[in-house]
This record gives sequence, C-alpha cells and structure tokens, in this order.
Amino acid sequence: MKEIVFLNRNKDKWEKFEQLINNQSASNPDTLANLYIQLTDDLSYSRTFFPKSSTTAYLNQLSMRVHQQIYKNKKTKKGAFRNFWTTELPLTLYDIRKQLLYAFLIFSVSVLIGILSSRGDQTFVRTILGDDYVNMTLDNIKNNDPMAVYKQQGQTLMFLSITINNVRVSILAFVLGIFTAFGTGYVLFSNGVMLGSFTYFFIRYDLFWESTRVIWIHGALEISVIVIAGAAGIVLGNSMIFTGTLPRKTSIQIGVRKGVKIIAGIFPIFIVAGFLEGFVTRHTDMPMALSWAIIISSFSFIIWYFVINPVKVYKNQHKY
Repeated sequence: MKEIVFLNRNKDKWEKFEQLINNQSASNPDTLANLYIQLTDDLSYSRTFFPKSSTTAYLNQLSMRVHQQIYKNKKTKKGAFRNFWTTELPLTLYDIRKQLLYAFLIFSVSVLIGILSSRGDQTFVRTILGDDYVNMTLDNIKNNDPMAVYKQQGQTLMFLSITINNVRVSILAFVLGIFTAFGTGYVLFSNGVMLGSFTYFFIRYDLFWESTRVIWIHGALEISVIVIAGAAGIVLGNSMIFTGTLPRKTSIQIGVRKGVKIIAGIFPIFIVAGFLEGFVTRHTDMPMALSWAIIISSFSFIIWYFVINPVKVYKNQHKY
C-alpha cells in the first residue's frame, strides 16, 4: 500500500480520534484504550513501511497524546514528571537529531567566520562587541585582570540578569522559526559570530587559555542551550514548509509541541548556567583543575543527555 493510499484511507478516522482526545469530558478509559490499540496498529504499520515519513511522526505524536490521556488520572504526579525527563523528552530529542546537527553546524561555521573576520580586520571586533566593551576589557588586561567584567555586578543581580537574557535568546531562537528556519538561523549565526569575535580578541592578546577556563565555566551550558533552542526553531520552521502528506495545520502543531518540549527541557539549564556565571565564574583565581572539572562535566552532561541518551531510550522503546 502506498503512503498516500494509507493516509486517505485512515485520515478521517485519525481526525475523529483527535476530536475525541480534545473533548476530554466525553472520553472514558475504555474508549481511549480501544483507541490506543487502533492507533498503535496504524503506527506499527507506518513505521514498517514509511519509517521516515511525516505520517509516522504524526501517528507517534497522536499515540503519545492518547497514552497521556489514559494515564492522566494517576494519583502520583511524580511518575509523569519523571516520565517527561526519562522518556518523553529523550524521544523528542531523538526525533530532532538531524535538526540538532544542523543547528550545531550553523553555529560552528558562524564561530569560524567570526574568528577569521576578526583576524582579517582589527576593527571587526569593535563592530560586533562594541567600543565600550572592548575598551573596558583592554583596561582590565592592562590591570592584569582580563576577566574583571564578571566581578562588576553583585552575584544575585548578575545571576538574574544573565538567566533572563539566556531565556530571551533561546526563546527568540525558537520563536523566529515561524519565519522558517532562516529566522532561527539568523539567531544562531549572529551569536556564533559574536562568540568567534570574542574568542579571537583574547587569542590576539595571548589570553586564549586563561579566558577559556574562565568563560566556559558557564559557557559550556549557555552556548549549548542556544544551539538546542536553535534546533527547536528549525523544527518549527520545517513544520511550516515540509508538511509531507500532513495538513499544514497538523504539521505545525507537531512542530510546536516538539519545540515547546525542548524549551521546557532546557529551562533548568538556563538556571544552572546563570548560577555559574553569577556566583562561580567571578572567582577567576580558582584552581585550574576545578575550572576544567566544571567545564568537562558540563559538556559531558550535554553530550550524554541530549545526544547519546535519546538514542538509547529510542532503542529501548523499540525492542521487538
């Protein structure tokens, strides 16, 4: 059976299923259980014959909604909370693994552009970072405290302002996906060029390793969540353009749900990154071993939870 035939044969049934799920007051456990069985049968067929299609993605999302509806009345909310972090979010991350790679590549190329542009034009850094910041940092370098910028604000105020800014940038990276992936790409590109210019500025003054061991204490998490939010934005943008065999409205709904889950998943990391920048980064004289331990631990967590673990969870969920 061709996918278009499979879709036309079942789309009316799936639309009725959606209406039943949305009308929660009319739903009962027996009806939902029967619905779940039918959906999983359709999903199994779609995964077998159209594993990478939008139809499979749509049925997977619909099945998850039915599953959540069945178990929503469980007495304990702890189970649902745990399920989000151990299963639901990792499976969503697995679904967007290609978009996460694209976001990482866009950001990485942008960083390289920032470095090469700063190397070729000494005024480029001032254009990107601003004269005030560059002049202040030059004064700090002369005073043998190049990272003094992290000591200017009070700890709590800096923590709050940085956290709010991180949330703003990441939500912007996601929301601008509404203007297709180019909107999100702009956020990734501009932040990547800024990081590249910032990095070369310290390379020029032979402060690369000193700046790296200080800045990346919080930057490991901060930069990572921007890239992950960018992946969510690309998912949203693609859902508006590449609808496959799905109605555009349904495709966008799936894209929004995935994106919101990802933003919710990285929210705690905003807090931790803001805390590190506000309370830890300012201690520029901390032992080098401790600095690198924090940086390596942060990157290890990001790689494990957002790259390795989703593959593991997906394989566990699809054992036959």
